[in-house]
Amino acid sequence: MNKGIKLEIDKRRERTIITNNGKITYSRKCLRPQTKEDHQKLLEIGENSEIAPLDYYLGVANLPYRMTVEVMLEAAYWAQNQHSYEAAEEAIKRVDDLTINDDSIRMVTDTIGSIVFENDCKVAEEIYAKLNEGELSFSSNEKEGILYIEPDGSSLNTRHKDKTGTSWRENKLGVVFSSDNIHIWTDKHGKRQHQINKREYISYIGTVEEFKKHLLACAIRNGYGKYKETILLSDGATWIRKMKEELFPDAVQILDIWHLYENVNIFGKYIFKMDEKRYTPWIERICKELKASKSKEVLEELKTIPESAYKGCTVNLEEYISNNIDNIDYVRYIKNGYYIGSGAVESGNKIILQERLKQAGMRWNVKTAQNLLTLITKEKSNLWLKDVVMPILEYFKIKV
Repeated sequence: MNKGIKLEIDKRRERTIITNNGKITYSRKCLRPQTKEDHQKLLEIGENSEIAPLDYYLGVANLPYRMTVEVMLEAAYWAQNQHSYEAAEEAIKRVDDLTINDDSIRMVTDTIGSIVFENDCKVAEEIYAKLNEGELSFSSNEKEGILYIEPDGSSLNTRHKDKTGTSWRENKLGVVFSSDNIHIWTDKHGKRQHQINKREYISYIGTVEEFKKHLLACAIRNGYGKYKETILLSDGATWIRKMKEELFPDAVQILDIWHLYENVNIFGKYIFKMDEKRYTPWIERICKELKASKSKEVLEELKTIPESAYKGCTVNLEEYISNNIDNIDYVRYIKNGYYIGSGAVESGNKIILQERLKQAGMRWNVKTAQNLLTLITKEKSNLWLKDVVMPILEYFKIKV
């Protein structure tokens, strides 16, 4: 099998693998190198020190676990789909009548997720490099419609503390979708409703510098540079504003109106010392004025409030509005038919992160969490076949 390497029959051995039809045990001849030098040559070219020709014929020679690739993919699917690895074990037994313990499912899922994540990183790096080198070309034919890009951050509890002493890490989530994939209708009460039929999520535990590469790649896959308009909807975080200027300079950035209302509520309750009769009408009036694009008038009023009145408050409303003054012209946004609420990414945080990785008592190794989140985003984006199954089959050299 390998030129220059002499092999000899060691002995006949049995091997058991898990297939879609259950466990299969078969007997095969094993070949071993005759010398230590040949043994070292095999290791250097990535081969096992023990070679079974039948394993190669069956396509299971280089698999890391005693199961076929199809079963590995099945295990990974249920691991990201269920609330725990134990629940995945039960689901596989119930649906496929296969017995795979939760530890094996965890290891297989981590392997599959790692391969897919590394593929994503490679693509993201290549696209970002092309951007910096001026090699990205965007179509001059502007496509009618709107591309929405929504980034956000949410915390995840890990097993390791950072330099500040906290074990919490921020998972950055992005969701991208277009107006082409939004179904709009009027309900029986005459209210306008909408449903996003297709969207793509990306998730990254780490720095903005790396996350932005993945978000850019996701945006380009979904038509950035082709659509006539691009909207970046966010909570007004500084890192998002900076990222927008670098990656999506032509986009209209909109401050999510519900985050704005939330900050008005916190600030209003604080300055009126939780006196409901006083803060309720003030909050309602300020929110109404902001939605009417009267931000300058609101800022003038906020400047009259002494700093001592909101000292200790978690929200500096004047600063928050000032930082996002160019992103709160809601009258114009509504007139143009833009969405002004980032509900897509907010709900994404729940279905991507919270439902699977933030169950009671869960603490994660960062790498393991990242690999699992990658698989979840693929499934929730309806990309399981394209971005998981096909690359994994190719990785393990399985012919379709």
